[in-house]
Amino acid sequence: MAKARKGTRKAAAKTGNLPTREQLVEFLADNPERNSKREISRAFNVKGNDKVALKALIKDLTDDGIIQKRGKRLMRAGDLPRVLVLDIVARDSGGGLLAKPAAWDESAGKPPTLSIKPQKVGAGAAAGLGDRVLARTERIGDSGIEYTARVMKRLDKKRDVLLGVVRIDRDDIRLEPTQKRQSEMLIERDALNGAEHGDLVEAQTSGSTRHGLKRARVTQVIGSMAGEKAASMIAIHANGIPHIFPDTVLQEARKAKPLEAEGKLPHEDWRDLPLVTIDPADAKDHDDAIHAAPDTENDGGHIVTVAIADVSWYVRPGSALDAEALKRGNSVYFPDRVVPMLPERISNDLCSLRNGVDRPALAVRMWFDAPGKKVRHTFHRIIMRSAASLAYEQAQAAIDGRPDDTARPLVADVLQPLWAAYKCLKQGRAARGPLELDIPERKIELNSDGTVKRIHVPERLDAHKLVEEFMIQANVAAAETLEANKQRLIYRIHDEPSLDKMEALREFLKSMNLPLMRSGNLRASQFNGVLDSVRGHEREELVSQVVLRSQSQAEYAPQNIGHFGLNLMRYAHFTSPIRRYADLIVHRALVAALGLGPGGLTGEQEERLDVIAADISMTERRAMVAERETIDRLVASFLSEKIGATFAGRVNGVTKAGLFVTLAETGADGFVPISTISDEYLVFDEARYALIGEDSGTGYQMGQPVEVKLIEVAPVAGALRFEILREGIALKKLHRSGPSKDRDARGRKRSGRRTGKRTRR
Repeated sequence: MAKARKGTRKAAAKTGNLPTREQLVEFLADNPERNSKREISRAFNVKGNDKVALKALIKDLTDDGIIQKRGKRLMRAGDLPRVLVLDIVARDSGGGLLAKPAAWDESAGKPPTLSIKPQKVGAGAAAGLGDRVLARTERIGDSGIEYTARVMKRLDKKRDVLLGVVRIDRDDIRLEPTQKRQSEMLIERDALNGAEHGDLVEAQTSGSTRHGLKRARVTQVIGSMAGEKAASMIAIHANGIPHIFPDTVLQEARKAKPLEAEGKLPHEDWRDLPLVTIDPADAKDHDDAIHAAPDTENDGGHIVTVAIADVSWYVRPGSALDAEALKRGNSVYFPDRVVPMLPERISNDLCSLRNGVDRPALAVRMWFDAPGKKVRHTFHRIIMRSAASLAYEQAQAAIDGRPDDTARPLVADVLQPLWAAYKCLKQGRAARGPLELDIPERKIELNSDGTVKRIHVPERLDAHKLVEEFMIQANVAAAETLEANKQRLIYRIHDEPSLDKMEALREFLKSMNLPLMRSGNLRASQFNGVLDSVRGHEREELVSQVVLRSQSQAEYAPQNIGHFGLNLMRYAHFTSPIRRYADLIVHRALVAALGLGPGGLTGEQEERLDVIAADISMTERRAMVAERETIDRLVASFLSEKIGATFAGRVNGVTKAGLFVTLAETGADGFVPISTISDEYLVFDEARYALIGEDSGTGYQMGQPVEVKLIEVAPVAGALRFEILREGIALKKLHRSGPSKDRDARGRKRSGRRTGKRTRR
């Protein structure tokens, strides 16, 4: 494979760095793990304006069906991804296992058959017939079997179950679904399986009634919805989030002991350094502490120290604690509870950097010059003693001249140096030009019974930005150190927007008469220029949302492509090992690479970094969905007594089916069906994110302020339905040839108000 890469590069050099069609296809075939646009550019040394030509070449090959896109990755048409989910379906004549892709597009033809290689000794429970597995594939093309695959891990097959709440009245029994697009189902009394009114249950469908309602039978009772944590309980079960620690894990946690500073340890003694933690006021654990001081050897420079709880000291590879942490991937934060990655004995006690208590930590000391550029850094395994635990608001008030009794002694020697260093680092951040999307986040405060007390958007303080920038720099230092020591790691990567999303964004900006971003080398700062051009304008919300939706999703990977949004070439999560498994991997990698004692990354884990990265990327997305769903359910419950009330809101999504509206006061999201909006035929203009009246040219566009009435609430599903009250705004009329306004796209006469919606051609 290395030989093939070398040959490809040599051939490319003869054609001025830009590969030919044949060279690009050959490279994708020979390098299945280096198949992003960025990797291709590096392999062929494509720079500057040649990147535009490379994108055009990729688009041509894609349009011709010679290569295909799978997410952000490119490959030859018909090739399988390097890592794939398979179902083991049969055995060959020699008893070997055969598998097929778990998901397959039938339009691509017959799915390939893969021969499963025997598992290595000690690789865990062997896979067998009927199992679903994550496997690494390799093309061979002989004996009628095109691929072999080596099992990386067994997966649980998703059960065909429904989640819902039982509602019993005198006439019938219904299952109220937890998913927004599911309909109610009828449950016969003999199919309740012990469930009572208000219970959250798992159920399976069992046919339909004469009235069209599907029947369901209860298979498992999860618990009563009368409890104060009902909303998060739905999200936990709907998304399959592990939330009960096995006894073996709890036993290991109970046996863990505090670090004895006087013992023989690989940790340096830094207990005299006045590190402080700055966290949310309601934080139960403190995993990062910071300190700053002027650099006396560098005029205008600063020395910043970031210390992170040494979770790797307590959670060792191969332990029950480690296996459970990987299974969970990360902590999940709901308004009414936290599902932690690690038991409280570890997360809230032994690894929490409590005020005045000795704790082990991994620390990075960074030197910045006067313009805010990091010039060097060093890592240390230390024992520390936090000088204070402050809330963001508490630290900000102190630096603004309103210190309380806790913060007052820290102002001169601790807080002011921190703010001086942050002022310096802000210059470096501005020069770097990361994407500056300031999207407000709502916070829900609950009463003791779990109901919503209030919903608000907290003020974003300099204290928040200070800690954030210190953590970003620590993450960069971790990635740089591991690369310099040739130690494998898991990066936090963020790809640049896809070609399709960029073309859609350019078309949208053109419709708004906004300056288009230049082609070629794309930078996050170019988006900032667009955002700055509408700052304070009525279109600011609309443009910000469209720019946000054009971005790729960040993920974890052992192969580095950089972080586009932060405009950083090397970035790894290091600062939250209590709540993210990715950070624990980076801690272990640092311990191993720098020889800092026990608890380092093992060779076995290094070999599995691609699997681990895929797993924790999945658990992160799972947590985000669960957290968002819980907020939706809590807010829907809060609004359930306000049906018929009117609210100010803003359009935050436009589809052929209608409008999604976000309420200004609560941040609640709901839907306005297109059939209720207007008597006029509305056309969906995808490029402008708008529904536009075909005759009048008035309509609704994303970001537009609106007034709505709350018509329907489904608290269990977290769904709201609105009726729009405000007339549409004047938008540019659509001019097209084709069927008349009295005929649909196929020439058939329209009937009713709107029997169909035509997309813009």
